[in-house]
Amino acid sequence: MTDRITCPECQGRRGQQLGDLFLACQFCGGRGWVGGDNEPAERGDCPPPPPRPAWQHKVWSDPWVSTTLGCRVCLGSEQIAHVDEEAGTLVTRPCVCVEPPATAEPS
Repeated sequence: MTDRITCPECQGRRGQQLGDLFLACQFCGGRGWVGGDNEPAERGDCPPPPPRPAWQHKVWSDPWVSTTLGCRVCLGSEQIAHVDEEAGTLVTRPCVCVEPPATAEPS
């Protein structure tokens, strides 16, 4: 525990103003000072656990939501989009919930 000092990241401004939006300083938590009970070094080295995938969210236990949206992966759009960062393109493909079109068998 250390003495209370002005935050070295935001210089006591508590964050950054962007138009109407105020972003709190991540180092001091928007307090403008560190030390005492607000010591970043004592918060621990463990990052918070990552969020669960969207298709495992608790909202799917609601029968209305699961019936209305249908597929948990594409949310009923029947398309999955992916950004290919290397190619710089947006790639879409049919979702797994869409059955492939039936092909006519030769007679």
